[in-house]
Amino acid sequence: MYSMWASRMGLSVVRCAPPAGTSVLLCSRQTRSDSVPRCNGFLHQCPSSGMSTAAHKKQKLQKAKTEDSTDLKIAESCRHFRRFIVDPGLINSIVECLAPRGCSRTAPVIMECNPGPGLLTQALLDAGHKVIALESNSDFLPSLERLQRNASGQLKVVHCDFFRIDPWSEGLVQPPSMYSSILMKNVNITEVPWASDVPLKVFLMLGPKKERISLWRQIYSLYERLSVYRYGRIELNIFMTEKQYLKLVSRPGDFLKYQALTVLFQAACDIELLHKEPMATFMTPSKFRNLHTTKSGDVPCENLCLVQITPKRNLFSENFTPADGGIFVFMIKQFLARRKSKLIEKLDNLAPGNGKDLLQSLALPVDIATGCIYPEEYKLLFEIMSRSEEFNRSFVLDEICEDIEATSY
Repeated sequence: MYSMWASRMGLSVVRCAPPAGTSVLLCSRQTRSDSVPRCNGFLHQCPSSGMSTAAHKKQKLQKAKTEDSTDLKIAESCRHFRRFIVDPGLINSIVECLAPRGCSRTAPVIMECNPGPGLLTQALLDAGHKVIALESNSDFLPSLERLQRNASGQLKVVHCDFFRIDPWSEGLVQPPSMYSSILMKNVNITEVPWASDVPLKVFLMLGPKKERISLWRQIYSLYERLSVYRYGRIELNIFMTEKQYLKLVSRPGDFLKYQALTVLFQAACDIELLHKEPMATFMTPSKFRNLHTTKSGDVPCENLCLVQITPKRNLFSENFTPADGGIFVFMIKQFLARRKSKLIEKLDNLAPGNGKDLLQSLALPVDIATGCIYPEEYKLLFEIMSRSEEFNRSFVLDEICEDIEATSY
């Protein structure tokens, strides 16, 4: 158990020091069309005795292009909005971000969500990585399964939607919905201690309409160690809008951007910007193109940010367990609903008569606003309050009912 005095001193230094800049790793943007093979790598037939090597290569390339063309036509005709990764330079950048040169090939496994035509999948396999491909659209499964058969055990394809793992609705669960326990068993991912290294990297793109809901679902599961987080510190590598990224890394005092989701992610995770890419680089179904504002609400000139979110090893402790995590989430939601309100009033509601003492314990001003508190300070305040007999947990019940209704499917 860490020293409470040391924690207070550390936070005092944090409050006095200037805000640290966001850690950024911008991967180089490669544009050479020959740097990522456009053909599928599952064609390994031996050339016939009457065929030259050059003729065999030409035949193999032609067949691969035909299969790629079929998958791209499927992507073109999708009825729902999706972004597909087909640009060779972008593929190279993503591969470098997910597995930088010189990293160990033994871990972790990369889970690619909605690979579609599978061009990024092929590039990851060519780089020597083990990949789990979760595809929600069954039309893409035949080509991905052919890739799997010829990947020598490097690839596992599953008909599954990552955003529909562990549904809260009742009834029979069928693909692409799936329980995490079944998924992890099928792909041979086992539970590891929280303080262990990252066992799995998840690569995904957030839909523009449900971006915030998707992030909230991850927060609930993370703080309570449910769903995929039962298996360890699952690392998320997410393409999200630049607007959402700036909210996640905003600082206290920015009442417009500094929100509950900001506090919860910063308290629990290390957040790093890996890459920025214009939306125009991504392929979208033909029905969503050539619009000043797409049906999804996107502005074509905006950037998408590839953001790495890694849960901290020290998130949980004797003073902060997964059982506390859910209550902490709901407390932060309540506190940050009005970011200019006085923190002491919120504290007195939860620990009657102790608000002033709690603020003094962290050397915080009595009149400080809820939107001016650092994530680490919120977590420490909660740990102090949770040990008090006066701490009122009853406020959680109504919030739980509202959030289940808002985020279930």
